[in-house]
Amino acid sequence: MSDTAEHREKLMADLKVVVADAEALLHATAGQAGEGVAELRQRVQASLSQAKDGLIHVQHAVVEKARATAKATDEYVHENPWSSVGIAAGVGLLVGLLIGRR
Repeated sequence: MSDTAEHREKLMADLKVVVADAEALLHATAGQAGEGVAELRQRVQASLSQAKDGLIHVQHAVVEKARATAKATDEYVHENPWSSVGIAAGVGLLVGLLIGRR
């Protein structure tokens, strides 16, 4: 499993914990206040912070993959300019045919 997929699964698990804690907080604060509520609020804050950190990490991983893909594409186009032109023309032709059928 890729690093990004693992982080995505971890993030989803963290978000589920945040939702569960938020629901518990809502139920707890409906009729009472006190030390239990303060502890629950701290748990919600910790879960939310962990989920935010996970989101930031996943975002950085996605940005880095996009940059690597863009760099590889740029290198390919520079090394094979005529092939790139041919591929672009073929894609344009296919898109034109598909649009023309409507």
